[in-house]
Amino acid sequence: GRRPVPVGGHPRSAMTPEGTLVASRVVESLATPLETCLDARLTGYLRVESGMPVADADPVLVTLDDGVATAAVVPDGERTGASALAALPDTGPFRVERTRTSATALAPLHDCPACHIDPGRIAERADAPALAARLRERAPDDPDDDPVAAFLDDADQIAALKREARAEATARADEWGLSDQLDTE
Repeated sequence: GRRPVPVGGHPRSAMTPEGTLVASRVVESLATPLETCLDARLTGYLRVESGMPVADADPVLVTLDDGVATAAVVPDGERTGASALAALPDTGPFRVERTRTSATALAPLHDCPACHIDPGRIAERADAPALAARLRERAPDDPDDDPVAAFLDDADQIAALKREARAEATARADEWGLSDQLDTE
């Protein structure tokens, strides 16, 4: 068994998913194992660490759903998502363990929004833009995040909604004879 994974914003009982080790290799570029996982449609995870024996960097766990990078966490720390990817060494060699597991075993990480990553970001870091595009193309649309996140990121739409709400409140106040009590800032 693996030891517990502290996941930011997620219960401490979350564990590194149990699974079957498929391969353990030292590679110069993360593009190689990412492409292998994409082609094999692997559901599981990559455990990535520096391939240099003297490196003092924590390993990073990158989960895969049907071959697509989905979430990331530093198992021995508090870094998740993009922050966990930033903990990866800038250059190889990398020691990469590829593990197959079930979607159910990955659910604690996949259900934690703080752990989510851009599916192509790790391939871009590996200087593999074509692979990044393939990963993003295969990534499922996330109905839970997309509309809300897109709305919250659209400052113009939020400002328009505030203007509309303020105009409606002013109209109601006029209608009810309360306009002199409104704060008109």
